[in-house]
Amino acid sequence: MDFKLMLTTFGLVFLAELGDKTQLATVCFSADCDSRLSVFLGSAGALVLSSLIAVLFGGVISRLIPADTIKIGAGVFFVAVGIWILYSAVRA
Repeated sequence: MDFKLMLTTFGLVFLAELGDKTQLATVCFSADCDSRLSVFLGSAGALVLSSLIAVLFGGVISRLIPADTIKIGAGVFFVAVGIWILYSAVRA
């Protein structure tokens, strides 16, 4: 097991999820109900499942497309979404 890769992945995902809409939804569920354990298990399970799907999809897609191309595509996608959000905010 590559512990450096595991810790890097943990750190990046942890930082990316702080203040994310998923975390805010979990806070709302937790504040609204008595069973915080159920909220924790549900949100943790959802994050684990979505991560599993991403890892499996990444493994398959990396056999078809080089990693650098995937990184560039992801970067272009995020820039395009950012421009779209800015454009939508200016029009509103």
